[in-house]
Amino acid sequence: MGLTSHKLLALTALLAVFTVLGTLWVWPKLAVRSWPAVFLRLGTIAVTQLSLLAVLGLAVNDYFVFYSSWSDLLGREHGVGVVQGAGRAPGSPGSPGSPGSPGSPGSSGSPGSPGSPGPTGGPPGVQVLGTAEITGAGSISRDPARIGRLDKVRLPGPTTGLSTDGYVYLPPQYFQPGNEGRHFPAVLVMTGFPGDAANLVTKLRYPATELDLLGKGTMKPTVLVLMRPSPSMPRDSECEDVPHGPQAQSYFTTDVPADLRATYRVLGGAGSLGVMGDSTGGYCAVKLGMVHPGTFPAAVSLSGYFKAAEDVTTGDLFGGSQQRRNEADLNWRLAHLPVPALAVLLADSKQDGGTYAASSAFAAKARPPLVVAQATVDTGGHNFTTWDRLIPPSLGWLSAHLPDPA
Repeated sequence: MGLTSHKLLALTALLAVFTVLGTLWVWPKLAVRSWPAVFLRLGTIAVTQLSLLAVLGLAVNDYFVFYSSWSDLLGREHGVGVVQGAGRAPGSPGSPGSPGSPGSPGSSGSPGSPGSPGPTGGPPGVQVLGTAEITGAGSISRDPARIGRLDKVRLPGPTTGLSTDGYVYLPPQYFQPGNEGRHFPAVLVMTGFPGDAANLVTKLRYPATELDLLGKGTMKPTVLVLMRPSPSMPRDSECEDVPHGPQAQSYFTTDVPADLRATYRVLGGAGSLGVMGDSTGGYCAVKLGMVHPGTFPAAVSLSGYFKAAEDVTTGDLFGGSQQRRNEADLNWRLAHLPVPALAVLLADSKQDGGTYAASSAFAAKARPPLVVAQATVDTGGHNFTTWDRLIPPSLGWLSAHLPDPA
């Protein structure tokens, strides 16, 4: 039986009932003072607890589809996702004559000292706290000109007062001789909520994946900014400018780009930044792109949803305004507001029924100048194993929609 089979859940629940009843029946017979009886009592408790936990685990997994099969649970799914319909929106970044494309106005000229981060501290600017190991890069070298460098950073928000910690990955080309004056495109990468930015390095291995793609020639050198989707932890701000609350959307669209360009050699002008993320981060990526296509004209969602969450972690995000609530619903925006000039990639497992169906429905409703492509794997759930398989084609797709270093 499959991991998400209702028969398996029913059989496990029936087994749990029998273990509880069996424990009640046998317990009086074990109420004697002997070591064998003690171990038998402990055994019945352990079996009962394990059976109840199995039912709970299967029920939760059946609802959220964290793991879609036994092989997914055991980490045996390794097939890489396939992108379909990877068109380019008219005038999108990287297309000839588009803003931010090589040779166009505004494609470079941002501040930053050649070959290394610029000044730290003081608004705007990234505060570099140290360096971290690039998980998955192996021991081929410690030379930044060969494997790049991973900075542990704090990204302050001079206009919003918000701040969050994360990582900035600088590709090897950033440090190679002859590139001292070159500026690079950048991608904001967000976790799900309440994920830790470290998971993007250790679990999803974004820096190591870029390094591999650079070696294969399927991605251009890109600065990666790895962070949480909420700069107002422990509150989940859903990348929203909350009335009388945290201005999370402004933080990502104004403060973070200014921090990056004040500290690193990141391309300026329209079309130089992309955004992607998983789960909550995927929702944020597409929303930021739809609301601010001039800042993020290309976005990738890994198993993201399309409507802002509302629960105890979010509180009231909209100040009681139904209009603001509607505007945070990406399907509503697509139906009722001007369509943005945006390229979107929706990446899902076909077995993650909720997000795959929602992504397919959104893609079917898209119309120019919005262009939507999809990347899929046939198996997998809402988890790191699935996203790890979708990240390589997603980064390659996103890179194709960003300008070359200049």
